[in-house]
Amino acid sequence: MTGLVNRREAPHPHVIRLVAGEFTEGSDYDTWRERGTTDWLLIYTVAGSGRVGGPTGEIVTGAGDAVLLRPHQQHDYGTSMRTWSLTYAHFHPRAEWSPLLDWPMRGGVGILHVPGEVRSRVLGALRTCARSSVGSLAQSELFAVNSLESALLWLDTQNPLRGRMDERLIRVMEHIGAHLADDLGVGTLARIATLSPSRLTHLFSATLGIPPQAFVERERLTRAAQLLDSTDRAIGEIARDVGWDDPLYFSRRFSHLHGLSPTAYRRRTPQA
Repeated sequence: MTGLVNRREAPHPHVIRLVAGEFTEGSDYDTWRERGTTDWLLIYTVAGSGRVGGPTGEIVTGAGDAVLLRPHQQHDYGTSMRTWSLTYAHFHPRAEWSPLLDWPMRGGVGILHVPGEVRSRVLGALRTCARSSVGSLAQSELFAVNSLESALLWLDTQNPLRGRMDERLIRVMEHIGAHLADDLGVGTLARIATLSPSRLTHLFSATLGIPPQAFVERERLTRAAQLLDSTDRAIGEIARDVGWDDPLYFSRRFSHLHGLSPTAYRRRTPQA
């Protein structure tokens, strides 16, 4: 941790709900707040390197590292080498965010490392948060809060305390959700994941507890139930929309999962 002699206390941001931004600083950048602030602070390293001092040590961050400082926690951070590009968000969290703020600790601060594909999701959400936080629309602050929540949710996929999810699995799951009517055989999904079919099957089973084809079927039948609830489209059309050309086989599989045929499911009295 940097020596404390003659250090100048950094200004304290006035945070009603959220203050966010992005900037790049040189080697002389240094921030010190002896008693921290009343808000949470998320710092995400875009490029370069930063250092963050906590109560039990100091960590050095690189691209893809996110650091979380709790309220009233001493702030001692700055550029580690030549430059540090970062996005940040000072915020007061929504109550339901509590599980998303439980991070592994190092040096007394929360830290997560974000791999390549997920990294772009986190950075995109944080940049949207920063832009929205200074917007002039009446809804700008809420847009910013929602974008920060999105970033925290993507970070949560990489939290080892809650079960880190392989980015290749995320890629496949997103493809399935967006292409339910397409060919979603194991070979197709394996090519998307750049894995062998056997390795993908193992990854699905180890992470989600079911093989890829069982996951695909569950997603298709869940979407079918949503369409039955929210539209008056013919059952055959819904079957094709979620990847079944045979309405009778679709009906059997739907009954197996939901305990009712598609017709009976649509006619049931919805629960309040």
